Amino acid sequence: MKSPLLNIKDLADYPAIKPELIEPALDELLKEGRALTKKLLAENTEYTWDNLIHPLELSDNEFERMWSPVSHMNGVVNTPELRDAYTACLPKLSEYSTEMGQNKELFDALQQIQDKQDALGLDSAQRKSLENSLKGFRLSGVDLPDDEKKRYGEISTALSTITSKYSDNVLDATNAWSKEISDVSQLEGLPETAIEQAAEAAKQRDLSGWLITLDFPSYYAVMTYANDRELREEVYRAYSTRASDQGTDAKLDNSKNMGEILKLRQEKAALLGFDSYANLSLDTKMADSPEQVIGFLDELAEKSLPFAKKEFKELSEFAESELGFSDLQAWDTGYASEKLKQERYAISDEDLKPYFAVDNVLNGLFELVEKLYKVTIKQNDSVKSWHDDVRFFEIFDESNNLKARFYLDLYARQHKRGGAWMADFCSRFKMDNTLQTPVAFMTCNSAPPAGGKPALFTHDEVITLFHEFGHGLHHMMTKVEYLDISGISGVEWDAVELPSQFMENWCWQREALDMFAEHYETGEKLPDDLFDKMQAARHFQTAMGMVRQLEFSIFDMRIHGDPSINSAEQIQAVLDKTREHIAVIIPPKFNRFQHGFSHIFAGGYAAGYYSYKWAEVLSADAFARFEEEGLFNQVVGEAFLKEVLEVGGSRTAMESFKAFRGREPSVDALLKHSGLAV
Repeated sequence: MKSPLLNIKDLADYPAIKPELIEPALDELLKEGRALTKKLLAENTEYTWDNLIHPLELSDNEFERMWSPVSHMNGVVNTPELRDAYTACLPKLSEYSTEMGQNKELFDALQQIQDKQDALGLDSAQRKSLENSLKGFRLSGVDLPDDEKKRYGEISTALSTITSKYSDNVLDATNAWSKEISDVSQLEGLPETAIEQAAEAAKQRDLSGWLITLDFPSYYAVMTYANDRELREEVYRAYSTRASDQGTDAKLDNSKNMGEILKLRQEKAALLGFDSYANLSLDTKMADSPEQVIGFLDELAEKSLPFAKKEFKELSEFAESELGFSDLQAWDTGYASEKLKQERYAISDEDLKPYFAVDNVLNGLFELVEKLYKVTIKQNDSVKSWHDDVRFFEIFDESNNLKARFYLDLYARQHKRGGAWMADFCSRFKMDNTLQTPVAFMTCNSAPPAGGKPALFTHDEVITLFHEFGHGLHHMMTKVEYLDISGISGVEWDAVELPSQFMENWCWQREALDMFAEHYETGEKLPDDLFDKMQAARHFQTAMGMVRQLEFSIFDMRIHGDPSINSAEQIQAVLDKTREHIAVIIPPKFNRFQHGFSHIFAGGYAAGYYSYKWAEVLSADAFARFEEEGLFNQVVGEAFLKEVLEVGGSRTAMESFKAFRGREPSVDALLKHSGLAV
């Protein structure tokens, strides 16, 4: 029987992907990959792009089309059977990756191509791809002696398993906790939409009454609006102790996993000749050194901390005088902040939600993208996916040629990882006779429809959607046709947030909001007074938000910059010290934020969380050109498309930025956009 995971010519058939089919399909592709590499190296002595690199790209592409759906489903429709199959594949994937990365014969063949790149007539994109590949070999330990190569492989395999376990623990701990509410008065203060969501959550689990969960929309609603202080404390404690020694299930404690992850990362860095894992991480990023990153973060801290302290003092004084909280606690800050925001600006997230109905927001987002980049976006209802919530869209260019496609999975649900992200099913790639159309997955965790109403987004959820769509555009609008540098591939990790954070800026512009902000019942546009209040409140507590992100970034660089840190106790000590230096809100002793910090312990942001702030400098400065020359200026829109989105990883991010902006980036625009410019 033909496997739905092998030889996928178009889109994956998600309903046909069963857990028991995953490992056999992977085994088959790994076997073919090994055989092909051996054959290509044996058949030639003079190597070229066409007789070596392109055939390997074809093989890698088929592999990506098999593994991407599996990896994605593990994140969005997680089941014990799927997880077991996924986890069983991780050591095999790691072993194969290490084996290929340490193949000296293959490395020498690629080196030969690079040495003859002028004679072979390689274009600039091919040269960049080849340069990246050779660096990748060196960072895989191709030059190490055999015993160290072996140890490198063991480390890589162990890391893939432990980081996955860390992530699983966070998901399981999130799903394991819920609180049934039988008396709706306990939810006093929550908006009607949040109460309807809680009723819907109970109904989905065959319960009566209302259900509070640790899915972010539910958690956020309680922490922001619930008048019941004890309820806020209970939910905060459950959320902030997930997967930790303070949690309810010792089997899900990530303490040992964190220590082991750091220990293995540092050992890998030492094998490759780096002083620390932070140095290794930055070897493929825009930033030059950990010292430069810490300097950048310290500069932002110096400029924002005085503002943050002032904001927190105002909040504390308000909480005491107006709410009677003489001891403002971590579970009070969101609630008190919302009350202060309402008093100061007479605006709440709930006032705006009726103007952000899901279909209106999507239509406005698409209209904006169509206007900026001269494309058309259409929904295609005939494509099957992994869940009924998922929608599928196609993007067409000016000549009505298919340019890209994407899946959109918007709502939080059980067995779906929290957060928001963009991932790729396949990239733009010139095959033998055809050009592969890029396909993206875009995932959010917004509150689903409830109470007979459409899904109504908070403004923050609108911003998140625009952010992920920016990543999607980076992947989908590329014109690069080589796999390793197509779309976001090959882009330095600390620049990869530029297109996403760039898109967030539009959510504050009247001209853009007029494309989608209209009342879901009356069709009325967002009134001027609400828009003015929204703008006035834009910088409410932005300095507190800034220092919180700086806290995460500095903590991340410090634990990865010191090879001696390899235990949960040491990690906690670094976090405590970082907070003393930068935080204005010091959490309670039981808080175990780090046990659920998947970005750095299980995602791609290890010694890279600073990327959000680094790229925010780039994005704010890039958007400033639109502000200077016209928000819908066709010349500027075309320049951003041509110099940033289309070029992918075919040149350095700094070259792309300078080509668009005409100079290197400046921090001034970020400080202005954050309301922190003096």
